[in-house]
Amino acid sequence: MKKIIFPIILILVLFISACSSNSSTTSSNEEKDTTESNETIVFESENGPIEVPANPQRVVVLSSFNAGSVMALDVNIVGVDTWAKMNPNYEPYLKNAEEVTDESLEKILELEPDLIIAAPSNKNLDKLGDIAPTVTFTYGAVDYLTQHIEIGKLLNKEKEATEWVEDFKKRAHEAGEEVKAHIGEDVTVSVIESFNKQLYVFGDNWGRGTEILYQEMKLAMPEKVQEMALKDGYYALSLEVLPEYAGDYIILSSDGVDISFQETETYKNIPAVKNDHVFTANASQFYFNDPITLDFQLEFFKNSFLGN
Repeated sequence: MKKIIFPIILILVLFISACSSNSSTTSSNEEKDTTESNETIVFESENGPIEVPANPQRVVVLSSFNAGSVMALDVNIVGVDTWAKMNPNYEPYLKNAEEVTDESLEKILELEPDLIIAAPSNKNLDKLGDIAPTVTFTYGAVDYLTQHIEIGKLLNKEKEATEWVEDFKKRAHEAGEEVKAHIGEDVTVSVIESFNKQLYVFGDNWGRGTEILYQEMKLAMPEKVQEMALKDGYYALSLEVLPEYAGDYIILSSDGVDISFQETETYKNIPAVKNDHVFTANASQFYFNDPITLDFQLEFFKNSFLGN
């Protein structure tokens, strides 16, 4: 009988020991996960160094021009402003994100963010900073590709951001060579937007695909656009003078609210219109210059100019 009992006891001891070991390992892993989630880095922001999560899990973005960079780096966004929320290109990334403003502090608090990205012009920055580390970015303080790398640094993903920038520049340059070979080296391109019943023309750094067309593809800008829009980035103009700003090709970014100007003789007599050289884009998909938007714009230009 003793011979039978002893092996049973031995098996039980080994089983208990194994369970204890597994429990210890599980506890250790849980402790490690908690530790990792609490790790921080110091980001050199435009307002000085700030301690932020090394692996942010719940980000609120109040500066819509930065939202696409966060999405492109595969970081979860729990709250965004109206402009980002209404962008069709962002929909797949924002299915579970709430629409917030810099005044909806209670709603932001309920979202339990571990990082907030804002613009210096946002209200309540001090109060937002009490909810979570809040970092601001000034639009245009650095060029659009450096901006993405800065977001990468903030999210502890500088390597991924830099790799995307290098790949994008290569793809955009190649596309530019193809486009110029197809339409001509000296052909001019204008970027015009119809927004809220007002017409605008854009320089080379105000979204709407201008960075791709002028900076990366090296396409030519009409002289009048250079004169009036290059410094400030955009210029409001009347229908009467629109022909002066129209290039051989026109990228027309439209909100679709008022397109009556397209029925006027002034518009119809523009050479680019007569030659069917107007490519119309949905303004809400064209406003920004983040990786998601830039990839969309690059494909739009390739399809439009080359008929791909």
